[in-house]
Amino acid sequence: MKKLITLGFIVLATALSGCATTGSASPSEKRALVQSMKKNTLNQLYTKKPDVKQQIVNSAGFAVFDNANVNVVLASFGGGYGVLKNNLTGKSTYMNMGEAGLGLGLGVKDFNVVMVFHNQAALNRFIEHGWAFGGNADAAAKYQDKGGAVVAEAIADQVTVYSLTESGLALQAVLKGTKFWVDSELN
Repeated sequence: MKKLITLGFIVLATALSGCATTGSASPSEKRALVQSMKKNTLNQLYTKKPDVKQQIVNSAGFAVFDNANVNVVLASFGGGYGVLKNNLTGKSTYMNMGEAGLGLGLGVKDFNVVMVFHNQAALNRFIEHGWAFGGNADAAAKYQDKGGAVVAEAIADQVTVYSLTESGLALQAVLKGTKFWVDSELN
């Protein structure tokens, strides 16, 4: 079991090595990469669910994250980066995320998450506390434009969450916790 968890960390580290918030890029270059990821993710989501565009316009704010996830038998690990936009103030807050979970699963998956905050209290809670707990069951088999994965949608506590799978091969049923926190380097 220890070897499997170690393997999971190695695979996760490899998957995350391409993150915009790693490497020797300057903070302004990293912010530009995150903004580009946000734009591309929103365009993909709007293509698949056009009604989300108006939902975001009418919201208190929204966040877009890029996440890599590894499942090794009973353990799940993940991490990523993103940006939260407050529609009231126009301010962008750059953030990181990490997750761990327990459950049955095997595979590696790269996916993006869009969170729509329907009121200011939900947005403020997210910035201040950043925790999300929940269950996740999915199947993804996708590489570039080949294969299939579902655009998942969940609504809880005045937040709607959309998940778009970029690539990967994973079959999982996991109970996990995710921590989001403000990126001190990029803010």
